Amino acid sequence: MVQKTKTPRSAPKVVDVARLAGVSTATVSRVLNNPDKVSKDTREAVLAAVSETGYRVNRAARNLRTNSSRSILALVPNLSNPFFSNILSGLERALNAEDYNLLVTDSGDAPLSVDQMDRLIAAGQADGVIVLDGSISQSDFAQVQNNNPSCPMVFACEWVNDVDCPSVRADNMGGMANLVDHLWENGHRRFGHVMGPASNVLSTVRREGFVSRVRALGGEIRDDWIVPGDFSIDAGRVAAAAILAMTDAPTAWICASDQIAFGLISALNRAGVRVPEDVSVAGFDNIEMTEVFNPPLTTIHQPRNKMGHQAAMSILGLIRGQENSARIHILPVHLVSRKSTGPAPR
Repeated sequence: MVQKTKTPRSAPKVVDVARLAGVSTATVSRVLNNPDKVSKDTREAVLAAVSETGYRVNRAARNLRTNSSRSILALVPNLSNPFFSNILSGLERALNAEDYNLLVTDSGDAPLSVDQMDRLIAAGQADGVIVLDGSISQSDFAQVQNNNPSCPMVFACEWVNDVDCPSVRADNMGGMANLVDHLWENGHRRFGHVMGPASNVLSTVRREGFVSRVRALGGEIRDDWIVPGDFSIDAGRVAAAAILAMTDAPTAWICASDQIAFGLISALNRAGVRVPEDVSVAGFDNIEMTEVFNPPLTTIHQPRNKMGHQAAMSILGLIRGQENSARIHILPVHLVSRKSTGPAPR
């Protein structure tokens, strides 16, 4: 007896989806490629038909047809810094929901150059770039934009002033004011600050926020109480040596990052200085280790996940012609009071 072989079932096609949804094949294509241009009811009907038929989009063919990679490149200055993890998580989730992939490149600790950015953009072959590194100069960034006119760009976290590019950032000035107010309410009147890198826009803005709020309250601040550094734990350790050498040091220190505060507190503790009994120390960012550090660190919480999500929406808005290229999104922050700050010593 000869057994008949079953004819394999052909893969569902766009026409099958269109027939089931009661729309044209052109409408199916619009839903799959430009869903924001289709009504909600139509979009839901088409997506339900896609699910029922098991239709799968040929991404490679679609990308060739539309001249789109469906990828967004993120330039991160230091991937080993835990600060960036939540931003990238927010970015990836938001982009994946819109059928885009996230490519991540470590741009390094040195200031970005025009050639370096051009190479990174060309290598990524992305539809857009999200820049988390504000180390490039204004003139160099303008040159990068001129060299890559078809590649929209958005700044996230850091930014470059006076360029035609959307940015998503935390309220850094407001965050520093919140820290000063918190310490002022605890009786502190002499304030010190450990900075991040001198050329970094976050360092500059946070220093400005710190100084302006201390002066507005009538607190005491001196030039030698503003200690240079970078955003690392080692910078905090180095700053501790300078602070321990001061004869009349502030009773409260606000650091430009949580990692600086970790290094500062560790070095002060080794020298026999108690935190917060002898001196209060606060950070900025609210990275994951702040809650379990000893003592738990008072800091400013940045909505890093939301920052990543908003940056994704901004770059997609530029790609779709919906985002204002000069728009600045400033996200609110809030104080997280923990055990590293307390009443000023008597």
